[in-house]
Amino acid sequence: MVSQTPESQRATPGRNTYTTLAAGPDFRHELSIKRSRFITVLRRVENESAARDLVAELRREFHDARHHCSAFVIGAERGVQRSNDDGEPSGTAGMPMLEALLKRQTRPGGTPAGAAADLSDVCAVVVRYFGGILLGAGGLVRAYSESVSSAVSKAPLVRRERLSLFQIALPHAEAGRLENELRSAGYTMTGNEYHAVATHVGLAMPDDAAVIASATARLASLTAGRYILAAAGTQWVDTSVSPHR
Repeated sequence: MVSQTPESQRATPGRNTYTTLAAGPDFRHELSIKRSRFITVLRRVENESAARDLVAELRREFHDARHHCSAFVIGAERGVQRSNDDGEPSGTAGMPMLEALLKRQTRPGGTPAGAAADLSDVCAVVVRYFGGILLGAGGLVRAYSESVSSAVSKAPLVRRERLSLFQIALPHAEAGRLENELRSAGYTMTGNEYHAVATHVGLAMPDDAAVIASATARLASLTAGRYILAAAGTQWVDTSVSPHR
């Protein structure tokens, strides 16, 4: 596949949230344009190998189709971007498909001001059965772009968020009280580990410096500075996406 990475579409470094497909089976959508069938298949993928697997599977399933064009974007910062015209005139299939993925607008929080193009970890394959009517270069660009855009607009999407994980080592007698106070303050509790001399209370929060600083200050206030947040790594989780996407 040929790399297609439009400079204007590169994501902001350090992104800790983005949009992707909900976990589950492939999403399929079909359009008929001037007798040609355009079957779009979307799959959530985490690496190039998984994206290429989808292309190979669809070549076997739709072995009699003339074209199996593809595009995919991978990573929180969308650093991996590829497309393939698969025999269509250069630039009329894969690139328009990739642009449709890259330009897809989502709305964190459901507000227009928060709109962002941040779709990632998605592979799109458009299988074309030629209907006998030539579409021309412009027609092909519109057809492949519309096929992917239409499929994405109907596919189930989720927000992907990177959380920072922490533990607080507390005397057993104080662990329950502090855990309840943190939960009441809106923090996500991830479970406790019980050791001989202490309970390690686990919690998670957005991987954001301001949020972490606020949590550190709150813990200091609740415990008179006796206990600290100990970093325990990060974890990506799926959360719901606004229906006004």
